[in-house]
Amino acid sequence: MQTGLVFNVQHYALHDGPGIRTTVFLKGCPLDCWWCHNPEGRSFDPEILVAASRCMGCGRCKEVCVQRKGNGKGNGNGSAAGLDPSHATQCPLCGACVAICPTGAREIAGTRRSVGEVLEEVLRDRVFYEESGGGVTLSGGEPLAQPAFLKAILAECRRHEIPTAVDTCGFAPREDLMEIAGLSDLVLYDLKLLDDAEHVRYTGASNRLILENLQALGEVHQNIWLRVPIIPGVNDGVEHLEAMARLAASLGGVRQVNLLPYHETAVRKFEQLGEAYRLGRLARPSTESLDCVADRFRAYGLLTKTGG
Repeated sequence: MQTGLVFNVQHYALHDGPGIRTTVFLKGCPLDCWWCHNPEGRSFDPEILVAASRCMGCGRCKEVCVQRKGNGKGNGNGSAAGLDPSHATQCPLCGACVAICPTGAREIAGTRRSVGEVLEEVLRDRVFYEESGGGVTLSGGEPLAQPAFLKAILAECRRHEIPTAVDTCGFAPREDLMEIAGLSDLVLYDLKLLDDAEHVRYTGASNRLILENLQALGEVHQNIWLRVPIIPGVNDGVEHLEAMARLAASLGGVRQVNLLPYHETAVRKFEQLGEAYRLGRLARPSTESLDCVADRFRAYGLLTKTGG
């Protein structure tokens, strides 16, 4: 059976499409957004996350570490708390340190799961979909980075008459996107920056394929929700937002625009991965500023909401 790498399954989700949903997060993404809310979903390999705030410094993780025992020198997590995750290139991800940690300070992000295992978890929530008009959302990471696994899950959901949504950044082969569009009831399409140079700077990739795919998707799919993160100092300029609104209004199939206000949830996750947070400390956009942004999109006749 088809398998893929999943790093989270969130039940009773309210921000990834209509109604109550189960959101399945597939691991691996071709973009490297500075503000990524799920940085543990970027790598195409499992990773260990460590929460220093929960560590009591007992040293049990070092005692059971296979890599440490193998070379007699430790594996890079030789800090006083035994929590430095910078050893990832050598760590075999056996999970021994995760299992032994008495406070749950360590966890592995990314496990290989079959389509059947995912479907079994999804079907448990079926009553909530039926009562709320919800369904299943495939997110990430970038779900289209695992196209065969994604298609298989969508096909099984369709067979069981479960409504589906796919949340994508659009940076994927056109043929995969078009095939997914035919299997998904709703496409949540992330649009971050229109200027190509700025897109490269803040995500590590050009936006040309993303914009071309969005145009093509709008010609064949009639239920697209455009998701626009509002990042202070990055993409919240008046001229940029005006251009974004004009583009959204010109596209066929766009039924809704969701403004996703910046928040600092990701800062903690970057710390758990042992990575610096490149944006620094930013303030969350005010309600007033978000209302102004929403009004700008609504002026073009677009149904616009703040949040998922």
